Amino acid sequence: MKNWQEVFARVRGVLRRRGRTEQEAEDLTQEAWLRMVCYEDERQPVDQPEGFLMRTALNLSYDAYRSNVSRGEHVELEHAVLLDTAPSTEAVVLARERTARLEVCLGRLPAKTRDVFLASRLEGLPYTEIAKLYGLSVSTVHHHIAQATLRLTTWMEGW
Repeated sequence: MKNWQEVFARVRGVLRRRGRTEQEAEDLTQEAWLRMVCYEDERQPVDQPEGFLMRTALNLSYDAYRSNVSRGEHVELEHAVLLDTAPSTEAVVLARERTARLEVCLGRLPAKTRDVFLASRLEGLPYTEIAKLYGLSVSTVHHHIAQATLRLTTWMEGW
């Protein structure tokens, strides 16, 4: 006499390892059992009922997967993992405060240093082009950017 509870548990375990939920594994196991009983009722004995049950449950699982793929994946929200990639309210507030602080700090820079720094950092202009634009030498452009970076870093410390 077979212990069918153990057989059902093994079938459910295989289905779970293949990505089925507990409920899906239970449903597929029951459906496989019903198919085996119907097969035997038609006077066709099943020589290896455990193997028949396992193969039928796996085939049913494959069929359900193919069906879901062909008509678009159906996902129940209770089984889905939803990720909120939006920044937290705290992060948004801190970013706004940091931006406001940076604006104040940029306003404290000498006009030429600020313009050279922004041309490099915001507009992405190369130092040679900035030098031509403002009538400066490349080494003076380096100096302005270094001064702006040093001052901004010092003023922004802690933000």
